[in-house]
Amino acid sequence: MTYGESFLIEFAKDLVLIPMTLLPIINPLSSAPVFVATVGRHPASAKRLARQISINSWFVIVVSMLIGTYVLRVFGISLPIVRLGGGLLVAAAAWRMLGAQHGEDEMHAAAVDEARALSQQEILSRSFFPMTFPLTTGPGTIAASIALGTEFPMTTPALYLTGLAICAGGATLVSIVLYYIFKNAAAVLGKLGPAGTLVMMRLMSFILLCIGIQIMWNGWAELNGIVS
Repeated sequence: MTYGESFLIEFAKDLVLIPMTLLPIINPLSSAPVFVATVGRHPASAKRLARQISINSWFVIVVSMLIGTYVLRVFGISLPIVRLGGGLLVAAAAWRMLGAQHGEDEMHAAAVDEARALSQQEILSRSFFPMTFPLTTGPGTIAASIALGTEFPMTTPALYLTGLAICAGGATLVSIVLYYIFKNAAAVLGKLGPAGTLVMMRLMSFILLCIGIQIMWNGWAELNGIVS
């Protein structure tokens, strides 16, 4: 095997490693009910919001991989603190969704069907918080992206360009998957019906709460030297 062939194989492995690592953590299906509740059943708005979330997620992932470690070092923030604070945000958002009364749930489900189309400005304002952060690329994703970035040595210009290509390419694959899942979220939930959508929203809210608590625990355990 020539050097070029071995390089391409390693490049492909590193490229695929990024979506294989991040997509299970992101779990976009868990955010699909929130996405539909935000944008309603308007295909044009859903497409624009899905595109904006995927673009935002691309930037979050790439920046985390390339300079995340240096940014945290400048502000004196450790990864456990990022996990603890981010997990708190995720858990708080999930708790609010779980705490909705039954009547509020029904109105929320009805709003999915009756929501007006969002303007471009509204899509931009809603696309980052909470849809991109913390629901899509939350603290777990950021921490994993920072860890992935340390796997690619960038000590020389050639290695830096290679690492940059891997980070950008891997983040692009993740963003493409996110775009198609969110764009078609309404169609998937539409097959469930109103009752099924409510059940799924409650279930995913509980799962999201557990994820947030788990992220918080991981940060707390690392801070206190607890081996899970």
